[in-house]
Amino acid sequence: MKLAVVGGGSTYTPELIDGFARLQDTLRLEEVWLVDPDDHRLELVSAISRRMFAREGHPGRIITTSDLVAGVADADIVLIQLRVGGQAARKGDETWPHACGVIGQETTGPGGFAKALRTVPVVLRVAEAIRAHARPDAWIIDFTNPVGIVTRALLQEGHRAVGLCNVAIGFQRRFARMLGVDHARVQLQHVGLNHLTWERGVTVDGKPVLDDLLGQHLAELAEEVELPQELLSMLGMVPSYYLRYFYAHDHVLTEQLGSATRAEAVMAVEEALLRIYADPAVDTKPEELRKRGGAFYSEAAVDLISSLTSDRGDVQVVNLRNDGTLPFLPDDHTIEVSARVGADGVHALPVEPLPDDLAGLISHTASYERLALDAAMHGGRDRVVRALLAHPLVGQYDRASRLADLLIAENAAHLAWTA
Repeated sequence: MKLAVVGGGSTYTPELIDGFARLQDTLRLEEVWLVDPDDHRLELVSAISRRMFAREGHPGRIITTSDLVAGVADADIVLIQLRVGGQAARKGDETWPHACGVIGQETTGPGGFAKALRTVPVVLRVAEAIRAHARPDAWIIDFTNPVGIVTRALLQEGHRAVGLCNVAIGFQRRFARMLGVDHARVQLQHVGLNHLTWERGVTVDGKPVLDDLLGQHLAELAEEVELPQELLSMLGMVPSYYLRYFYAHDHVLTEQLGSATRAEAVMAVEEALLRIYADPAVDTKPEELRKRGGAFYSEAAVDLISSLTSDRGDVQVVNLRNDGTLPFLPDDHTIEVSARVGADGVHALPVEPLPDDLAGLISHTASYERLALDAAMHGGRDRVVRALLAHPLVGQYDRASRLADLLIAENAAHLAWTA
């Protein structure tokens, strides 16, 4: 099997390689192609990746290229993990919204919208190369944020794609640790949109245990998602940590105004990681990689790829077409839920009717996402303003108009329609 990683020069990549190496009996890879325009990063990342494969006795070859067509040619799986504009653009996403009294975040709010505008056209160009040169039945796995919007763009254009996020697998592993059981026995009733999700139920060997988790580990869970214990108790479920941008927006904004950006922290981590990757003695995933984010990304990717290619039919959390799963959303909207995964694709498990507060917030945010994708596909200031006006964290015309001007000014170099 040939797997291509577009954005293979990312400091995330050794996280992937670690999973491929450790779980080689689950996923048999003959070639891993790392595709990236940054030759220096490719050299460092591929070198440690080859050492990691060698240490684990993995027979696969790791090949690097800056040529997208060569990288995806005849690939069975293409994983996309791009960051258009790099960490510098991310720093902007995390700061310029503050001028209008809105949180700055790389996937949520106006900053996340800016990332979608920069990213969707690039990902679609990559996908066209995959359509033309990869195997006819190749899968695209999107790990590029904002995953929900980007995956919907891919599906809308007819690509064989599925979106992947590490939030759910992170919860699965944490719940397993709290309960003292193997993570394979834990299944989630995960529902929502990417980065707007709740764990409505948790089972161990099919037995419901969410009430036990909330009863015995409420303080730890609340600390994990940085929200009040009383809120989790009222909801009777565990919201993802991205919900704090909605449930505690003003508190988060105050925090952000008084601290350095996450982008600055990541830049420092990446510099340190690249120095480590350059050390020829290092042949394992560095501990420092945990500070980069993306915990359990490799396990999620290996599980998904294995199920798509070997027809395991197991349950995983993915981003896929709604197709009636949430009846208050259009069929073609992309949702993030527990799904059965096999060689014939991904199929959402049934979702019980949602309470009005969840359904309302999901509907509101989904409306913004549809407008955001329209703006990303077609451009234009009016489309940008309209999407921002529809966002639950904006919702006022004057604010939306000012944010649109800031967004366009900050991102003009990455928006072809501003030229």
